[in-house]
Amino acid sequence: MNTSHHPIAIVGAGLGGLTLARVLHVHGIPATVYEADTSAKSRTQGGQLDIHEDDGQRALADAGLTGEFRAIIHEGAEALRVLDQNGKLLHDEPDDGTARRPEVLRGDLRRILLDSLPDQTVQWGRKVTGVQPLGDGRHELTFADGASVTSSLLVGADGAWSKIRPLLSDAKPEYSGTMVMETYLYDVDERHTATAQAVGAGAMYALTPGKGIIAHREAGNILHTYVELNRPAEWIADIDFTDAAASTARIAAEFDGWAPELTALITDGETAPVARMIHTLPDGHRWERVPGLTLLGDAAHLMPPSGDGANLAMFDGAELAKAIAAHPGDIETALTAYEEALFSRSEPFYADAHDMLDLCLGDRAPFGLIDLFTGGPQDRDGVYAKS
Repeated sequence: MNTSHHPIAIVGAGLGGLTLARVLHVHGIPATVYEADTSAKSRTQGGQLDIHEDDGQRALADAGLTGEFRAIIHEGAEALRVLDQNGKLLHDEPDDGTARRPEVLRGDLRRILLDSLPDQTVQWGRKVTGVQPLGDGRHELTFADGASVTSSLLVGADGAWSKIRPLLSDAKPEYSGTMVMETYLYDVDERHTATAQAVGAGAMYALTPGKGIIAHREAGNILHTYVELNRPAEWIADIDFTDAAASTARIAAEFDGWAPELTALITDGETAPVARMIHTLPDGHRWERVPGLTLLGDAAHLMPPSGDGANLAMFDGAELAKAIAAHPGDIETALTAYEEALFSRSEPFYADAHDMLDLCLGDRAPFGLIDLFTGGPQDRDGVYAKS
C-alpha cells in the first residue's frame, strides 16, 4: 500500500482528540484523526459528565460550540445526595439552576464535536499497531489493515493504554487498588420506583469505607450506576465477568445487608455488568521534549476519576491547537509552550484525584465527602443540607 503524508495526525477520537481537531479547524489548520472504532456508534461512550467553567466550557468556547453544548445539557442533573448503607439521607443538595457545572452525556458531547468537523477528518477502523520515528520530527503510523501514514506532528490522544506514550515516556499505568462495575436501570420511575426515589434528580452517593454505590440519573428516565470496591487485582481476576449473573451476584454479596433500594442498582441491572480496574500514571507525569510528538488527556495524565478527566482532555486539546496556531511553521516552539503549561496545570489534579478517591472510599466515608460538599464538619446526627 502507498504511504500518505498528513502534517498533523491525531490518534484517538475521544473528547480531547476531537477538541484538538475542531479548534485547529477553527484556525484553518487541517488535521486527521485516526480511531480504532469502526464507527461513531460502534460502542457506548460512557455516562454523564459535569463540564467545568474553567476548562471544559472554555475549551468548547474555543471550539465555537457553546450553543451546541447548551442544547445538550441535562437540566436539573446537578442535584446530589448522600445516603448511608441503610438508605438514610445524610446530605441533600438540589440543583440551584446556576449551571456552573452542567451535566451532559459523553456521547452527546462527542457527537457535537464530530458534527463540527469536515468530512473525512476522522478515519474510522484505524487501529494503530506500530509507530516508527523517521527523523526530523516525522513519524510513520502503521494500522492493523497494513496501511500506513506519515506525519510531521503526531499527537497521542489515545487514552490510558496509549500506543504513542512509549515514544515519550517509560511510565506505565498502575492499578490504584479500586475497581468499578457499571450497570444500568431503565424506565426507573415506573419500574424501579423506590430506587429512583433514593437516587433523586441527579447524583447519589451511598458510601462506606472501602466500598460504595454511586448512581447518576440520566436523560430518558435512566439510572447509571458505578459500584466501587477497594480490592486487590487478584480478587478481581477471580471473577468471571463474562458470566453476568454470577459476577453480579459476587459483587452484590459485598453489599449484603444494605438497603434493598440501593442493592437493586446492582442486582436489577438491565445490561451486562462492565468491570473496570482504575489505573493511574505516576503523580506529576511528564517527559522530555521529543520532536514531532506530544500527548493529551489520559495519555498524558491518567489519574483516578474525580470529575476532571474529560474537562482536562478537552482543555489540553484546545490549548495545543491554540499553541500551534500561535506559532505557524514552528511546531517545536508550539509544543514546548504547550507542554510547559500542560505539566504545571495537570500536576495538582493528581492530588485532587487521590483525595476524592479517599473521600469516597477512605476511613471517613461518607462524611469526608459530605464535608467537601458543605464546607466543613457537621453534626453527624442530623440531615445534611446546603447552607
